[in-house]
Amino acid sequence: MTDTPKDLTDHLKARILANGPLTIADYMSECLLHPTLGYYTTRDPLGASGDFTTAPEISQMFGELIGLCLAQTWLDHGAPAPFALTELGPGRGTLMADILRATASVPGFHAAARIHLIEASDTLRTAQAEALDGHKIDWHYQLSTLPEIPLLLVANEFFDALPIRQFLRDEGNAWRERRVGLVDGKLAFGAGDPAEVPALSGRLAETKQGQLIEICAAAEAIASEIGAHISDHGGAALIIDYGDWASYGDTFQAVKSHKKTSPLTTPGQADLTAHVDFAALANAVQGAASCAATAMIPQGVFLERLGITHRAQQLAQALSGAALENHIAAHRRLTHPDEMGNLFKILALYDGRFSPPPGLQT
Repeated sequence: MTDTPKDLTDHLKARILANGPLTIADYMSECLLHPTLGYYTTRDPLGASGDFTTAPEISQMFGELIGLCLAQTWLDHGAPAPFALTELGPGRGTLMADILRATASVPGFHAAARIHLIEASDTLRTAQAEALDGHKIDWHYQLSTLPEIPLLLVANEFFDALPIRQFLRDEGNAWRERRVGLVDGKLAFGAGDPAEVPALSGRLAETKQGQLIEICAAAEAIASEIGAHISDHGGAALIIDYGDWASYGDTFQAVKSHKKTSPLTTPGQADLTAHVDFAALANAVQGAASCAATAMIPQGVFLERLGITHRAQQLAQALSGAALENHIAAHRRLTHPDEMGNLFKILALYDGRFSPPPGLQT
């Protein structure tokens, strides 16, 4: 019988010694989701006392506008009832709480909504239950257990935490996979032997020797599953994350106490993420007959199209002093190009028989 490890670093070293260097994907999975030592399975990472702050935690305006966007999409799609109002990785439940508050006055929306949260962390499920007290919630570990009804889904900073693999372009058509091994008894990055990678055959023409490419099979699989559900049952999904249209270069990073740190320094105690390849998500739904992808746009542009400045002015009328200053700062942080406005992007997957969600274009 194997003893439960008490330190994730020791566990990783033992695994490497037994089986060889880990892929970046395996390393991320261990650090984030180890049953007893993983980052997401052992703590609440959000807020001032955590390691990072997401848009819903910055201002209620974010969730309100997302909620109204989803409600208008529901109306544009014929107000199906019932439908699955779903969030991937709901954090503390703040975004869903704001969505439900903002849509309370939309006739029929709440009566038709069935709330489903995809969450692996028991710690965060507890926080979500508190934030959404008074609402009936169904939790899931995966999308496949959602009911076969129309879907309205939001994923805010979900895809960036999915495990990636990294490949360095080598000579000819070969790639060398970046891995985590041991050097002088310490965790260190290295690379495997050159080999052809069929999944990267389409990237050969646009890369040169020495360039690094990241792929995320889990993200593509989830996007494909969302696309299949929408194609079969209707609906739409809003994906909000930091990244760009295609993956180039090393974006693997760790954040601890709101500061960047080395991904190898404190495994299991820091958040590990990588930039999202939005082109890969859009391409993943091409096989779904009725599902389409919108163009990707910056978060700031999206929120402005939904009316965030007008909403900010409304809320500002009741504020003064430090509260007003914080409100203004929150608006800037969400929308300004030098803050989250350009770093974060929006892409929707939607039933192509209807118009795309408000603020987005085909």
